[in-house]
Amino acid sequence: MARSVSARGKMVTVLSIDGGGVRGIIPGTVLAFLESKLQELDGPHKRIADYFDIIAGTSTGGLVTAMIAAPNEDHRPMFAACDINKFYLEHCPEIFPKKNPIRSRVGAFMGPKYDGKKLRSLVNGLLGDTALSQTLTNVVVPTFDIKRLQPVIFSTKDARTNPLKNARLADVCIGTSAAPTLLPAHYFETRDQNGKICSFDLIDGGVTANNPTLVALSHIERESLLHDGEFKDINLRETDPILVLSLGTGAAKHEEKYSATKASKWGLIGWNFHNSFAPLVDIFNDASSDMVDIHLSTLFQFLKCEQHYLRIQDDTLTGEESSVDVATPKNLHMLMEIGQRLLRKPVSRVNLETGRFEEIEGEVSNGDALSHFAIRLSEERKRRNK
Repeated sequence: MARSVSARGKMVTVLSIDGGGVRGIIPGTVLAFLESKLQELDGPHKRIADYFDIIAGTSTGGLVTAMIAAPNEDHRPMFAACDINKFYLEHCPEIFPKKNPIRSRVGAFMGPKYDGKKLRSLVNGLLGDTALSQTLTNVVVPTFDIKRLQPVIFSTKDARTNPLKNARLADVCIGTSAAPTLLPAHYFETRDQNGKICSFDLIDGGVTANNPTLVALSHIERESLLHDGEFKDINLRETDPILVLSLGTGAAKHEEKYSATKASKWGLIGWNFHNSFAPLVDIFNDASSDMVDIHLSTLFQFLKCEQHYLRIQDDTLTGEESSVDVATPKNLHMLMEIGQRLLRKPVSRVNLETGRFEEIEGEVSNGDALSHFAIRLSEERKRRNK
């Protein structure tokens, strides 16, 4: 029987990771830094999943979530955070192979840009038949079902209470990563003990929530959350703090990729394919991410508890850096450098008027903020262990 844990005096801890294809290297860099700080405090065997009640991820963020929350044979996280970028550097060029530009343009009209075979092979090989219910902490992964035309949110909690939502973690990851125009939609079925079947026709979770922080927060009010391998009751009160870390994968706000002058001449092709970018996909994903951050920034400022919400995002990407599928060694290493630079930048918050991130005068760097974040996570874990 799960232990009942009062939330009073304890923090509910939430980690959220945006979608963004190869740009998942940016939050991968941030997570490696955070985990190193936690290990300095509590020992070298500690992992990110030991500290967060909920880890949410969309698309590439969903894959990262699975890597750090799925169990290995020793019932510990499959990946250390420092291994995330190694995985991306090794496999992204295979998932998003460089193609002949002319053939790529022709292929854009005939089917997805990539066949997805390598991604499916990698994810199935990595996760096998691990079920969503087996994750080491509560994970939340948004997807979108194109047959039902509605979001489908997969979570450990639902998987443990409803067999029809207890999908293979591999299927969930492939589904949330199936970006329109880039990768094929993903179909799979689940079955309960009575033989009832539920089918899913899924595409990229970015259609639902490219920034899944709000989706993660919606799970706090549920009956219980998984922590340390078992469900514990969390009866959230107004005075109970929530500690939220939300990691972006970068954006091109300052580059100003598109303009009304150019877009006014676009038809179906232009909106879906322009200078190797997909404007509609970019627009939907950025709008989704930014609206979540605007809502949460407003909420935490209104509650006068801004220090409980840390959003780390770089909106100054340009050119290939802002692409989701340019997987050349040069670009992948540039994304790692962007992640490192982001750690050195001062903490920023979104300007509610312009939508751009602005440095806060007198604030510490993102790296220093994460070090403080690590201390709070460590202290919270110690309180729970008492």
